[in-house]
Amino acid sequence: MRILNHDDVLAALTGGSIYASGGGGFYEHGLAMGHAAITINKVKLVSLDELNDDDIVVTAAAIGAPAGTTDWEMTGRDYIKAAQLLIDHYDGKVVGFMAGQNGKSSSTNGWLPAAALDLVVVDALGDIRAHPSGKFGNMGLTSDEHYQTIEAASGGKRETGSHIELVITGKPEKTSEVLRKASDLSGGFFASARNPLTVEFLKKNSVVGGYTLAIELGEAVLKAQPDGPEAVLDAILNQTNGEVVGTGKVIENNVKYSEEGTYDIGHIKVQAARGSVLTAYAANEFMALDKDGKRVGNYPDVITIFDKATLKPLTTSEISVGQEVIVFKIDRSNFPLSAGVYEKANYPEIEEALGIDIYDHVFDKQ
Repeated sequence: MRILNHDDVLAALTGGSIYASGGGGFYEHGLAMGHAAITINKVKLVSLDELNDDDIVVTAAAIGAPAGTTDWEMTGRDYIKAAQLLIDHYDGKVVGFMAGQNGKSSSTNGWLPAAALDLVVVDALGDIRAHPSGKFGNMGLTSDEHYQTIEAASGGKRETGSHIELVITGKPEKTSEVLRKASDLSGGFFASARNPLTVEFLKKNSVVGGYTLAIELGEAVLKAQPDGPEAVLDAILNQTNGEVVGTGKVIENNVKYSEEGTYDIGHIKVQAARGSVLTAYAANEFMALDKDGKRVGNYPDVITIFDKATLKPLTTSEISVGQEVIVFKIDRSNFPLSAGVYEKANYPEIEEALGIDIYDHVFDKQ
């Protein structure tokens, strides 16, 4: 067991911002929620091996489009309320919370409900990197004909009448769609708790140790920051075995919020060295990367765009035409994958929204 502290909040979100792949929530929101958790109680991070195989763990997640293009409100009590609603309607004992992904705020998603309810944070994730829908973080449950989930959510501005609280049961494929639509109605972003699962299941299907990977990456970045951006980039490359795909100037950013799919959809183009053009396709997060029309990066690879001057990982809304950036990738072979990556049923709506193939490139190297 590890008692997380304020330094761990900063490290988790610094590393999570790189794994965010252009999305993953809001850094300042993650800081606020993480520090709040540490303040109200001890936040206990435990490994799966410290729990019994039949112990139940719940995923805490934020749902919606994270680029800051909608009028959302999600407070700390929303994370706690969603967790409490699930526990109140679930016929079983929950021992802790995990996150569906790393990200700019999602790396601390499970901390506040765990602290408030005196439970633990479990060192496992539904996905090492951020992704556009809960289906990708469901660890292979989307197509499971037998698993019936329970999901709860809370969020939205009360003063405008957009606040929503709900509890839903059913197949994850359907409940994920309902919660995404409800998120749109609440203002575009709200807190959820979902998928009570056994530790035995998580050992086989989750990204085991995913929180620790983000914290360790964040620690390496923070240690290098006093020495400047070049030192930070070297630290990231060394810690992740990632690569710089290209450096150049942004020439297009057409990412916009789509109410039909409740995603931030579009692409960002970068004029790189020797006339090459890099195109990063975003559905909330970067899901594919082309170089002169050839696919060079594809989910579940981590695809991150940094501001060149500061080495700050950028969300899609923070990227401006004319900005000098570094396009970075961590190949999928360099980190653990969850079972959700392999589910073909997760991909069609994202492929349709972006107008490109993604799934066919997922395991083209195997």
